[in-house]
Amino acid sequence: MPVFVNGLPLHPLVVHAVVVLVPLAVLGTIVVAVWPAARRRFGWLVVGLTALAAISIPVATSTGEDLRDRLASNDLIRAHAELGDQLLVFVAGLLVVSLALVWFDHRRRREAPGAARVPAKPIIAVLAVLTVALAAVSAVQVVRIGDSGAKAAWSGVQYTAPQQRHHDG
Repeated sequence: MPVFVNGLPLHPLVVHAVVVLVPLAVLGTIVVAVWPAARRRFGWLVVGLTALAAISIPVATSTGEDLRDRLASNDLIRAHAELGDQLLVFVAGLLVVSLALVWFDHRRRREAPGAARVPAKPIIAVLAVLTVALAAVSAVQVVRIGDSGAKAAWSGVQYTAPQQRHHDG
């Protein structure tokens, strides 16, 4: 994968997929976890969105590692990289539990009336709680990663007062 595109580092461009998809997956999984009607209607869509979010993470970390290898090492970059490496664990866990929640709920609704059933309500409740917990952790981690990345990229930048622009007229 290239490190630069038209002279710009690829990592800040690719990371926008994570910044958009993970929060959308977080919101979607919380909604389907706590609202059974939304789970029936949008559950599989949310699982697909969460899978896309999970897939985008290794691309972002790979491009980040490529960029890191071309920068002078410092504590801010190392901290950002460490946090970034942790995100996949949380979002993959979110994908697994949300998939289990939607699949189990779908299976429960497809069973014939009167058939011997596994007690569904406790299992669905546990999966819903796990989904909300992993969604919250994933959201917090994305914020932590973004904050550390911004500090790594902008900590040495000195700002000045706005310059007055001269217009030729």
